[in-house]
Amino acid sequence: MVDAGIEDHAALGDGRTVALIDRSGTVDWLPIPSLDSPPVFASLLDRDNGGRMVLQPVSAFETTRRYLPGTNVLESTFTTATGTVRVTDALVTGVAGRLPWLEFARRIEGLDGTVVLDWSVEPGTVLGTSSPWAEHIDGNRILRVGTVNIGVTGLADSEPDPDAPRFGGRIRVGAGSRRTLTVVATHDEPLHLPEPDNVDIGIDRTVSNWELWSRTFAYRGPWADAVQRSALALKLLLYAPTGAIAAAATTSLPETSRGGKNWDYRFAWVRDTAYSLRALARFGLREETHASISWLLRAVKGDAGELRILYGLREESSAAPQTHDVPGWRGIGPVVTGNRAAHQLQLGVYGDLLSVALAYAAAGNVLDVPTRRLVSDVADRVCDVWRQPDSGMWELTELRQHTSSKMGCWQALQAAQQLAELGQAAGNASRWKREADLIHDWVDENCWSDQLGAYTMVAGEDELDASVLLHAPSGFDRGERMRSTIAVLRRDLGSGSLLYRFTGAEAEGERPFVACSFWLVAALACVGDMHEASALMDDLVERANDVGLYAEMMEEDGTFWGNFPQALSHLGLIDAALTIADLRP
Repeated sequence: MVDAGIEDHAALGDGRTVALIDRSGTVDWLPIPSLDSPPVFASLLDRDNGGRMVLQPVSAFETTRRYLPGTNVLESTFTTATGTVRVTDALVTGVAGRLPWLEFARRIEGLDGTVVLDWSVEPGTVLGTSSPWAEHIDGNRILRVGTVNIGVTGLADSEPDPDAPRFGGRIRVGAGSRRTLTVVATHDEPLHLPEPDNVDIGIDRTVSNWELWSRTFAYRGPWADAVQRSALALKLLLYAPTGAIAAAATTSLPETSRGGKNWDYRFAWVRDTAYSLRALARFGLREETHASISWLLRAVKGDAGELRILYGLREESSAAPQTHDVPGWRGIGPVVTGNRAAHQLQLGVYGDLLSVALAYAAAGNVLDVPTRRLVSDVADRVCDVWRQPDSGMWELTELRQHTSSKMGCWQALQAAQQLAELGQAAGNASRWKREADLIHDWVDENCWSDQLGAYTMVAGEDELDASVLLHAPSGFDRGERMRSTIAVLRRDLGSGSLLYRFTGAEAEGERPFVACSFWLVAALACVGDMHEASALMDDLVERANDVGLYAEMMEEDGTFWGNFPQALSHLGLIDAALTIADLRP
């Protein structure tokens, strides 16, 4: 048996955690209780012992699926030789937001004929750290994994071994029948076992909740369906208890078949938060915008001198790296939790942070006094440190004079000046302007290659880096040098309509990086090549999987690589669409 492709997955969420479900109806990834918790269901990374939830016909079947419009509720239709059945999957939400417990509901409806389905709920060993077991309490069989409690309602558990750490059974579904399988779980709390009728109502309520959110979403420009789906994907990654936005829902899905490039993306990057906040504000999503900027500012206040590139979703989250003795997706390891890049020096993060503050203020909001002080402190810090080498956007281990990092410092000082003009930052704006001009001159002199006709990855070298494309929208360069850089990047880093991250990435076994291709779209629009930008955007939108989601990387044939769903990929799509919409005549 071959593990499902990354592209075969859809994602469900309730504002606290995210489940992945493949085309066969198998849930192979679900951390409990939170998105960054250890995964109780993780056969995605540990086929034999990771745990899964299964609901599928016993005979051969074909699958079609979709998200219900404007929602993150998945509808899958299984067609067999004897009949057709529809399954609606949801992580159920409450009347006033997320439920206090996890409630994963599967509504099963017979459409025609008769279909026999097997179902099971089999928690795993939590990446080799816990052993699940069964307990009998007042006539109920409950499964426990560490401090997680799991129960099932709606379908009769016919597992023959009462002490087996699994639930399971077989059902026959005829035309017109309707059943509900519900998996409930808590962490270090009592376990609520809901009535099946209430769960069925809860599925409809969850659909309505998502539809209401989507009606609040304000975007009527080009590629509206893809933009809305990307916004819904970002909403899945927003950890509602704090407002933090995770970079992806998974850890350790590999960037290369050679292994070694497996990372935990269940953290909030300042960079991703910055891009997310600009989009959220543009879409009129006031609650998410305020929650996310408040989280970010809480995380960084008092830390301006040593600003980190990423933070945990929760105060108790740990970025300390740990390797787990499990095989990984399709045997490609390692499987890790935590992220070693947390304390790297990345100068571009200053531009991300201050652009967040500017976007929030420019939308008509008011920065509080500590935040205005933070803006001034960060801007002054940039004036002092921009000359230093750093790890660059791609979190490389060698410290070098990365071009896009210098451009990010310029962006930070530009944002600080604009905030000062708005009366939302107090400081030496003339110093900020002088240093910004120095940075621009330095980049022009040291980071441009006449021989290549392009901005280079590092000052004085001849490598290329697609992240410089971000600084067409930032305003650093929308002229002939950026136009020439675009052509060289497409020639030397291109793979059809896709782009690799930097020189040497392909040789290291990486696949093209999805976000880079969307950055290319936005950059083309910024230099005035609107026709080519629109044509490329059309192509990239069609490269999403069957439910409109993207991973971190992809091949020309549509195979996905890297963590999933990837915030930066969806943010790239949104930003490209907004840029074209803003610049179209």
